[in-house]
Amino acid sequence: DRYYRLAEQCGRELVKRDFAVITGGGPGIMEAANKGAFEAGGTSVGLNIALPMEQLPNPYQNVEIDYRYFFIRKVGFVKYARGFIIFPGGFGTMDEFFESLTLMQTLKIAPFPVVVVGTDFWSGLLDWLRSCMLDTFQTIGAEDLDLFSVTDDVEEAVTIIHETHTGKRQVAKQLPRFESDAEEEETGEGTRMGIDRRRGGRVRESYDLKEDE
Repeated sequence: DRYYRLAEQCGRELVKRDFAVITGGGPGIMEAANKGAFEAGGTSVGLNIALPMEQLPNPYQNVEIDYRYFFIRKVGFVKYARGFIIFPGGFGTMDEFFESLTLMQTLKIAPFPVVVVGTDFWSGLLDWLRSCMLDTFQTIGAEDLDLFSVTDDVEEAVTIIHETHTGKRQVAKQLPRFESDAEEEETGEGTRMGIDRRRGGRVRESYDLKEDE
């Protein structure tokens, strides 16, 4: 399968850039990314979910964590990830994709890179977001479509993650940045407590990278 091979390559390339790889720990695309990271000698994490009929953990994990509830499992993804690289998947994949966008849009987490891989899979959804949600019903703004990137190139996806992590790239430039990253401003699951405007909570405007970067 083409996407299995691409996900395996993605796992390898992330390890080369000194990232750990975190997946849902199951078969298919999740297995492929874990396999790439595991065989490259990196940290390969599986956030597994107990299901009555479907998922068993794949064998390419050197850190394995089991969850009973999906919502707690998603907390693990958001709290510990430097970014999301999302391959074709089902409802669970869509759930994780849109939750990451919602958390950034509502300033519950600091902006981080979200990259979807596979234009043949994602193009229909992206067309619907533009034509229905943006143009017809205006339930999102044009800037919301800048919360993620689309590519067919795994190298590009990994580079976006790496350059954002090292400060050479800024994602979601339209969003304001928080004045402080102090731990007391976070909830236990790693999201922001929120801004109480009645008490003068403040954010600062989006910053610009240095011109030489």
